[in-house]
Amino acid sequence: MAALLAGLLLLLGVQSAPAAAGRSEPPAAPAAPSAAQVLTWTAGDDITKYTSAPATAVAGRATIVFENSAATGNTTGMPHTLTFATGDPEFNGDVPLNILAGPNDDAGGRHTAEVTLTPGRYFYHCTIPGHGSMQGILVVTEGSGEDTTPPEVTAEVSGTRNAQGQYVGSAGVGIRATDEDGGSGVDRIQYAFGASGGDWLPYTAPVVVDRVGTHTVRYRAYDRAGNVSAEKTAEFTVVAPPSDDTTPPDTSATVGGERNPDGTYTDMATVTVTASDTGSGVNTIEYAIGASGAWQPYTAPVMVHQAGTHTVRYRATDKAGNAAAEKSVTFTVVAAPPRDTTPPVTGVTVDGARNSDGAYVSRATVTVSAADPGGSGVDRIEYALDGGPYLAYGTPLVVDRAGAHTVAYRATDKAGNTSPARTVSFTVVPGQVPAPGCPEYDERLTVIVGTVDSGVPNRVTDNRCRINELIEDEKQWSSHALFLKHVKTVLDTLLREGVIDQREYDAIQRAARRSGIGSPGQTDGYQKIFDGSAQSFAAWQHVGGGSFALNPDGSMTSGTGRAGLGMLWFPQRKYGDFSLRLQWRDDAPGTGNANSGVLVRFPWVHDHPEEPRPEWVAIKFGHEVQVLDRPDGDLYKTGSVYGFDRVGLAGAGVTQKGTWNDYEIRVVDQHYSVYRNGVLINEFDNLGGQEFTPPRADDPGTDGRRYASGHIGLQVHGTSDVISYRDIRIREL
Repeated sequence: MAALLAGLLLLLGVQSAPAAAGRSEPPAAPAAPSAAQVLTWTAGDDITKYTSAPATAVAGRATIVFENSAATGNTTGMPHTLTFATGDPEFNGDVPLNILAGPNDDAGGRHTAEVTLTPGRYFYHCTIPGHGSMQGILVVTEGSGEDTTPPEVTAEVSGTRNAQGQYVGSAGVGIRATDEDGGSGVDRIQYAFGASGGDWLPYTAPVVVDRVGTHTVRYRAYDRAGNVSAEKTAEFTVVAPPSDDTTPPDTSATVGGERNPDGTYTDMATVTVTASDTGSGVNTIEYAIGASGAWQPYTAPVMVHQAGTHTVRYRATDKAGNAAAEKSVTFTVVAAPPRDTTPPVTGVTVDGARNSDGAYVSRATVTVSAADPGGSGVDRIEYALDGGPYLAYGTPLVVDRAGAHTVAYRATDKAGNTSPARTVSFTVVPGQVPAPGCPEYDERLTVIVGTVDSGVPNRVTDNRCRINELIEDEKQWSSHALFLKHVKTVLDTLLREGVIDQREYDAIQRAARRSGIGSPGQTDGYQKIFDGSAQSFAAWQHVGGGSFALNPDGSMTSGTGRAGLGMLWFPQRKYGDFSLRLQWRDDAPGTGNANSGVLVRFPWVHDHPEEPRPEWVAIKFGHEVQVLDRPDGDLYKTGSVYGFDRVGLAGAGVTQKGTWNDYEIRVVDQHYSVYRNGVLINEFDNLGGQEFTPPRADDPGTDGRRYASGHIGLQVHGTSDVISYRDIRIREL
């Protein structure tokens, strides 16, 4: 690893200091005073910023130290980079530094490099996708001494002037700054309106002032060493051009806010004033609060918080001096009632016949109750059976499947407070009444045929099976017509028994026709969970940053919207042993390569007790099969089981960019096989323990193994990691 890193730095023109066994040490200080400068960056778990970084330096030789180790706070093993940008004209580009460091590399995460800095500013950042906010600026001053001299700044007012020196119609204020004495260079120019109190704004182009009246513009400049010039002002008067306009502006006002049934406003009312003038144009708008309040310039909607009845007066003048008649609006503000911040209190009872071991014979009935001491009232109760999604609770839940069960439950009041999730566990054993012989096990909230949601509640039928379990959409059908005939038979029975009505009958039948189950291409035992249609795309759910977009050609592409790490996942079903097949294409711009991955066997991502960020549940509790052939950055390449089993470019070879590639992930028990374009590129037996960290004590299964079943997802790292997917199919083994 040390040799690889040194080679990378040599290619970039930066000399890496030699590393001792397991950890690199800072180089001995040279005799020359200019080489005594050591600049240190550190990193830890946080992917939004460096743990520490220097802000200033002196031009000349310097030793760069970058440490990302357990000593600096890294507990996850995640690598980071320290990279100096070279392609931005706003910053110095003469130091092509790029150091990759991680707690598990050969140097223990601590690396050094010798560089030569020149006066100006250097922009540094982390190049690992999803870490874009780890960045900063290093200001370098002349080696002979620190820049303590502020810039020189001047302003010039231009425009058409009358005999009195006033500007007719408008005036433009141009501001110029130089930093010849200081040497670090001008960083920014700012300006503000008014003799005092106005907000400072960035100056990018001459400031045009067309409001009639006398004006003061303040201005100042900063250099790159942080020195600021003394504040200066430009004063001038703008008058209206000659006009025959004698009509005052039209004015109006509206009052907005949260209104009560009696018309009063809760906590606050906002008054928005508008004015228009078709002649010379509106020059000023003013408002005053109360019958005797002072007139003030109107620049933004007026917010009134104080309880009571209020009158806001308003008026306007145009540039020809015509003044509109004063108008007013009157309203009342009342204090909001005390906010309910107390969540509901929940309770549960489990009823049924029990044997001597305390197990419930044949069935257990779970009754959940809730009360709201906060006063807003209970809005809803929810439950989740055996780790599944939370569902709406309406009537007592009957559990008649033999085995150990856990029911989680919670309640939310009308103020939005949700009680902490609580659980009750029990065991059901077979009794005289056998468990229902349902063809499948499917407790989703609605009837979903294939990937098409009918919207019909997935009710329990008279034979104790749910509707979706009778549909048998997971079965291998030899033709689409045969599947539709089976669905019609099921629906006819349910309609006759009163389980569904005619509208629901038609909705399920339409979903069955659109599902395509049994059609050519689906007889190989694989179910398409993404076929390129809008319906199948809608069956997936996005969490976290980034985004996926559906394309006209039936593919979907990541990296097209928001920045950040996120995931598109398939919440409709969990899978145990399976063969997952899909196609992916690296569409990253330029010569770079996209970073993505296929996430498998992870639990329900919402309301996870140990990870509040849904997009991280899959990473922490499932497995990511990597898609990445970038030669630098992350060491886990295509085919790797991220954090567990590493495949490098030399092992699997580089995937051709811009072309579709077949990917098959086959999982049986804890054995993973990864095929790319029909070639086996990795095999992995998950017997516990990440490479990054020791096995987690809370990792499910034995010996640190991950879940034996779970959901499927696709990872997105951000806007630069553009990758496309299509034809996603899965077959349970």
